[in-house]
Amino acid sequence: MNAFASVILAVQMLSALGMIGLILIQHGKGADMGASFGSGSSGSLFGASGSANFLSRSTAGLATVFFVATLALAYLSNARPVSSGSVLEGAAPITAPAPAAAGAAGEVPAPAAGQAPAAGAEGAAQIPTK
Repeated sequence: MNAFASVILAVQMLSALGMIGLILIQHGKGADMGASFGSGSSGSLFGASGSANFLSRSTAGLATVFFVATLALAYLSNARPVSSGSVLEGAAPITAPAPAAAGAAGEVPAPAAGQAPAAGAEGAAQIPTK
């Protein structure tokens, strides 16, 4: 399925580039007024209005190909199997390191006056003292 999606993506990109090129070479609406006063576009390859029809129809065709490719890619991206559980269920469990200087009851000793708190200290013990 991955190769099929790559082919559709390539078709989508080529149709987008083709549309950009065709849109850039088309004349604006104001260019038709110049042709009526003898601009010289009547002697073009497609005739006076033939190029506008050919370019606009080609652009419409490429736009159709682009939208069909977009819909196909959207369908393929949603066709993946849906898991029934949460994303967090597959996460690795977090284990806390054992304290190095544990007392008899497994407690971490409090720091002496003027010393920095232990690495595993929590809450107000993390605030450094002067």
